[in-house]
Amino acid sequence: MNKLAFWVLLAVANLVALLPYRLLYVVADGIKFILYYLIRYRRKVVRTNLINSFPEKSTAELLKIEKDFYRNLADTILESIKMLGVSSDTFIKRVNINNQQVIDHLFDQGKSIFLAVGHSGNWEMLASYLSLTQRHESIAIYKKISDSNFDKLMKKIRQHLGGLLLFESRSAYRQLAAEKEKPRIVLILGDQTPQGIETDYWTNFLHQDTPFFNGLEKMARSLDFAVVYLDVMRLQRGIYEASATLLCENGKKTAETEISEQYVRLLEKSIQKRPDNWLWSHRRWKHKRQKAAV
Repeated sequence: MNKLAFWVLLAVANLVALLPYRLLYVVADGIKFILYYLIRYRRKVVRTNLINSFPEKSTAELLKIEKDFYRNLADTILESIKMLGVSSDTFIKRVNINNQQVIDHLFDQGKSIFLAVGHSGNWEMLASYLSLTQRHESIAIYKKISDSNFDKLMKKIRQHLGGLLLFESRSAYRQLAAEKEKPRIVLILGDQTPQGIETDYWTNFLHQDTPFFNGLEKMARSLDFAVVYLDVMRLQRGIYEASATLLCENGKKTAETEISEQYVRLLEKSIQKRPDNWLWSHRRWKHKRQKAAV
């Protein structure tokens, strides 16, 4: 039954992938209408997150961000599926890193690089773009999806266009350490929601006490990787531009929490610049910090 379900999912995805981009966005508008008005997908979560993150904004401003977010969410879903039906030459015209020299300079030094990004723009398209354009091996660290059929489909989508390698988060450090002298570029989404325990990196983020995974920092310091923050912005539907900011050239030379703090502040600035661009349907603030016993 699982095998049949996967082939049905794949068949539907392949049909979507055949749509020309103009028609794809007509379908995306329909999906946005369904998500927002009919099934109200996580609308309460999105609204609460926006209210708490932007207390200075008016109700009208927040409502516009909310509606734009759902359009962007529908676009992200369909654009990712579309990667199954587009040529590499056509695809790479839709994503651009406007200061690639930041990455090239590190590669010239023989460095491996963690590319730290958030759930902004279309992170799936970014991963495939890296695998097609970077001079060294591209890796994306991912969290396995609990539904095996969706997990298998997403792996197929992510690896369809180029030679992107996928390292599951639980084994990523071991796999990277095994060949730590080999230059590569590693994409890591640093804004996933952790368990909310004391050992997470806690900080004020968008006016709220927020935990972050510290795996990026621990791996960068242990492996001595360079770290670059990539700010991915949607210029128009299906067209993305990223800007690279160097956080460190040598992870081992950074102070404790230095990488995490830089990443959080740059991510916060990116979200404030273009609020609808981020994934607000995350239950990002479901954990509260445990107060120490007196």
